[in-house]
Amino acid sequence: MRTLALALAAAFTATPTLAADITVGVTAIVEHPALDAARDGIKDTLAAEGFKDGDNIAFIYQSAQGAPATAAQIARQFVGDGVSIIVPISTPSAQAAVAATKDIPIVFTAVTDPLAAELVPSLKAPGGNVTGISDMSPIADQVALIKEITPNVKTIGVLFNPGEANSVSLVNRLKQVAAPAGLTIVEAPVTKSADVQAAARGLVGKVDAMYVPTDNTVVSALEAAIAVANENKIPFYSGDTDSVERGALASIGFNYYDVGVETGKVVARVLNGEKPGDIDVSFATGTNLFVNKTAAEKMGVTIPDAVIKRANTVIE
Repeated sequence: MRTLALALAAAFTATPTLAADITVGVTAIVEHPALDAARDGIKDTLAAEGFKDGDNIAFIYQSAQGAPATAAQIARQFVGDGVSIIVPISTPSAQAAVAATKDIPIVFTAVTDPLAAELVPSLKAPGGNVTGISDMSPIADQVALIKEITPNVKTIGVLFNPGEANSVSLVNRLKQVAAPAGLTIVEAPVTKSADVQAAARGLVGKVDAMYVPTDNTVVSALEAAIAVANENKIPFYSGDTDSVERGALASIGFNYYDVGVETGKVVARVLNGEKPGDIDVSFATGTNLFVNKTAAEKMGVTIPDAVIKRANTVIE
């Protein structure tokens, strides 16, 4: 009886020691509400799946503060430190991680177009050490929303960083959807957050509305662009719903905490022994409609009652 008790005690104490060797390296290109929500969803879901930070795993988070070179340094540091898995949030961070290792498992999230970003060779059983979650925006739904709220809009100015592969894919998709809808897209490229306000001012007098996709460079300086829109009574739409809470007029998009939850489940599968290359890349599911009545008033827009009634969140 004593022997059995000792064996059980040894088995019980061995598990935390083994699990404590698990280090989850999480990194994002920049800190802003959508990416932060995804990070929190990942962490909470891992805890729910039995991988709790400070208990049986180490959950390490680092932001590249908007610098791709820093993202590459973080990825190389994770590899040098021998983390158990890398979870990059955003396309630039995912590209940095994939360039840094072919051995450590990678589960990306908040990546618009994994194929265009050359993260995986295929979405189905991609092979290798990489899989993840795509957050390809529902562009067609967003264009329909713009036309419903502001039917007189004919030209849309798009603020984006052409250095972000995710943004290039989204702008190309926007052009495809906008043309049949009778809309003209005017590009306003920026390469750093400090240029966002100037780029927005450059659109004044040229466009009927402004739009920012899920672009990390622009979203990190969102308030600067919205200030220009408010000042000039130009409707301002966003690709992510978190930006509506920050002053954009409206959006149909994903709840990024939920995107993080979906990602956390995949990370847990890998930590439990599945190979990333055997797990299909999946797409974020479920969209929410957010509208901001205060922003609409500042921009000189009246949101139709039909839109307000079906909105998941109405910001007064």
